[in-house]
Amino acid sequence: MRGSDELLSQGAVSNGTAMSPQPNHADNNNDAKKVKLERNQHDKPSRVVHVRNIPNEATEMDVIHLGIPFGRVSNVLLLKGKNQAFLEMVDDAAASSMVDYYTNSGAPLIRGQTVFVQFSNHKELKTDSTHSNAHASTQAALQAAQALLSQTETQGGPNTVLRVIVDNQIYPVTLDVLYQIFSRVGKILKIITFTKNNTFQALIQYPDVITAQAAKLSLNGQNIYNACCTLRIEYSKLTNLNVKYNNDKSRDFTNPNLMSGDPALDMMGITGNLGSMGILASPFGPVPGLGSPLAAAYAAGALALGGFALPPTATSATALGLSGLRLPGQPMLGCVLLVSNLNEQMVTPDALFILFGVYGDVIRVKILFSKKDNALIQLAEPQQAQLAMTHLDKIIVFGKQIRVTPSKHQVVQMPKEGQPDAGLTKDFTSSPLHRFKKPGSKNYQNIYPPTATLHLSNIPPNITEEEIKDAFTNKTGGNVVAFKFFPKDPKMALIQMRSVEEAVTALIKMHNHQLSESNHLRVSFSKSTI
Repeated sequence: MRGSDELLSQGAVSNGTAMSPQPNHADNNNDAKKVKLERNQHDKPSRVVHVRNIPNEATEMDVIHLGIPFGRVSNVLLLKGKNQAFLEMVDDAAASSMVDYYTNSGAPLIRGQTVFVQFSNHKELKTDSTHSNAHASTQAALQAAQALLSQTETQGGPNTVLRVIVDNQIYPVTLDVLYQIFSRVGKILKIITFTKNNTFQALIQYPDVITAQAAKLSLNGQNIYNACCTLRIEYSKLTNLNVKYNNDKSRDFTNPNLMSGDPALDMMGITGNLGSMGILASPFGPVPGLGSPLAAAYAAGALALGGFALPPTATSATALGLSGLRLPGQPMLGCVLLVSNLNEQMVTPDALFILFGVYGDVIRVKILFSKKDNALIQLAEPQQAQLAMTHLDKIIVFGKQIRVTPSKHQVVQMPKEGQPDAGLTKDFTSSPLHRFKKPGSKNYQNIYPPTATLHLSNIPPNITEEEIKDAFTNKTGGNVVAFKFFPKDPKMALIQMRSVEEAVTALIKMHNHQLSESNHLRVSFSKSTI
């Protein structure tokens, strides 16, 4: 299924009109497939469907995705030079269902562009396979579609309700984040979120089976954030969701007048309700997720979801959630933060780089020349900026309680040549101290708010507890109240300062502190206590 997974991850289809047509007059080279089409009487139903206004970058799999919810796809022809495609369904009934649905429910999207679906004038599609490369691409796409449809038929039919499980959750995922993602495919009626077996899950109800199936095809196996929070989507055994309250745990978009209720009590009610509705006794069996982690194109940051292609950031950043999605009632957060009420006598760009670098890769820092208790900090990814703001706003740094808020700036500009700066702006793009440059880094799993206990690593074998404690006391001016080496790994230790404020100062001053000729100390906040 490797080839199938890669093909299935390359396109996403959205149902419903979401964007006006964008005609494309570019004349790419024709695929040079020779096509023999047997004429049929005009305007009569045919198992061959004609799709117009195809974007240049579309693939056979993008086109096949339009037809999969309606039945087996027997052939496909993509004419890139004419921005058109032909899709042959297994029979006239499947093709009629497809044309009727897109005619009545709204034109679908392929890679963000509205396409138009109608019956072809031809009753059969025959392609000449003399051009082996094009033929191989078509056959691979058809085989992938066949495999997907076969598993669906074997393991249970589609449903209007999807069960969504978030695997490898590192960053917070909320009902609003899921709504932003899944509403790109089509209208959502209801959402219920809950935690089961320490895993965040949700039930999402669409108005019809076709939209639910398109959402599963498009989103299953995708990551909400880079290298984590993977969506595993199954068809639920429920056919309708009973939402009692509209709050941060559940929402009925068809009934905005519901009371909000108590979220804690509401969650207990939801859990019991799921059990009472007989999840294990439904005639529909769940369909295990067929999607895989993103293929190379998406690992590079170009993820197409619900027909919207989201461009990568400078570091193959997240595709969804806080990366460019405006959550209800919230401003859109970028990569730049404004930090105010700094101790201008002690703060430096390097100090801010180390502190904010606990929560993301800091690209640039600018302490404002005319207002030195303010600074702009640019991180690599929007969700890193969100984490830094969440954990560092209102903490005490060098004796002053700082404020961290989103900035209106999209980037931090370096000073122009000859412009006075006094070393207040610094670019850290090439710094070796970035904690998250490696995709899927274990550092993502060890992100904690500021605490009095610090985690130390990269300790050389010949250094003693007293030497480390003395270094912290002398360099930071703080008080060490406890220390412990890891019994099974003496290269790591925990050190506890007298207060969180002292620990923050210690982290700033001791991270990358040289302990030996080849060892520089690594310091981060710890969830443990000594």
